[in-house]
Amino acid sequence: MTILYLADIRFPLERANGVHSMETCAALAERGHNVHMLVRRDTVAPPRDPFAFYGVPSSPRITIERAPAPGLPAVRRAAYLARMAMRLPDRRWDAVYTPNLILAAAALRLPRSLRPPVVFESHNFSPSFAQAAAHLETGSRGASAMKLGRLTRRERRVWRRAEGYVTTTRVLAADLAGRFGDRKHVATAPNGVRLDRIPAVAAPGHREGPPVVAYAGSLHPYKGVDTVVEALAHVPQAHGLIIGGHPNDAPDRARLDELAQRHGVADRLTFTGLVPPGEVLDRLAAADVLAAPLLDMPHTRYDSPMKLFEYLALRRPIVASDLVSLQEIFEDGRTARLVAPGDAAALGAGIRSVLNDPAAAERMAQAAFREVAKYTWARRAERIEVLLDEVVAGA
Repeated sequence: MTILYLADIRFPLERANGVHSMETCAALAERGHNVHMLVRRDTVAPPRDPFAFYGVPSSPRITIERAPAPGLPAVRRAAYLARMAMRLPDRRWDAVYTPNLILAAAALRLPRSLRPPVVFESHNFSPSFAQAAAHLETGSRGASAMKLGRLTRRERRVWRRAEGYVTTTRVLAADLAGRFGDRKHVATAPNGVRLDRIPAVAAPGHREGPPVVAYAGSLHPYKGVDTVVEALAHVPQAHGLIIGGHPNDAPDRARLDELAQRHGVADRLTFTGLVPPGEVLDRLAAADVLAAPLLDMPHTRYDSPMKLFEYLALRRPIVASDLVSLQEIFEDGRTARLVAPGDAAALGAGIRSVLNDPAAAERMAQAAFREVAKYTWARRAERIEVLLDEVVAGA
């Protein structure tokens, strides 16, 4: 089929939603579908090749259209919506697919006769995410009651009107049904990993120096990166490796530098800064232990970070927060060590437990690796394809 994929992001984008969009479209193309991506222009000159940037094989089945991106954010959004409105009535599309709630809601305002069926992919419940804004980025504020009400109404409208609905966790699908009622054509498709990149970096090496505890992801507080920094004080034999961050994250980096100094671990901590998506796995391969320290917040109960699936594939012991969303992926003591979220002492104890028992850590890492076949981008595309077939057949 031919799919119109809507993502109001500059492209390629260094953050996770850019990686997610590219991998989703590439996996659908590998299954024989034609995907037309409507994104915004790259702000880097000259524009970067998205396939090379993300380390994804180029495909003639993927076409990329870049909407203009003038001026202020509100102007850019208006320009994107105008281009989207031009494209939606095109009879080429068998379906529209988008992970953007605003775009899904806007598309659904058109009469069904003027658009293809819409499939929305949800990663979170937006009011919970907005309510936690003060914890998402240093200096951010929480949302007003008026905004939370507007977001809830939008969530309800898309849940009830979209022809198809995808979530990345089962708990999100269950909670949405509990809030807004049951609906047809719902699928859960966890995020994934590209296994063709794993073999070259997966085998653990034997090297001199202290064991390395690695975290990959953003530097925002809710990701739990502060807990990793604090946990190093409880694991004096280890070196910390923080992979990620963005030039715009300077306040977050300053917060973490101050935290490392306060806990006396600054000399045992390395920040890589922004790493191209295609190189993250190679950086993670330098680790002895992988940390997934999400905090326990209303919106993190739905989180399914892409890094978790890369962790599974790397055959390293994993220490992760004991959250309901992560329990869908990890089994405590078998595929990961689950610890109390936000508790640096508990995270430190979990790290020490795998470092002090290499045989048990190896068994756990191998068990995690055996699970990874469930969580590839290709397997995820199969799940999405089943839903798309149902939706198109019923259109």
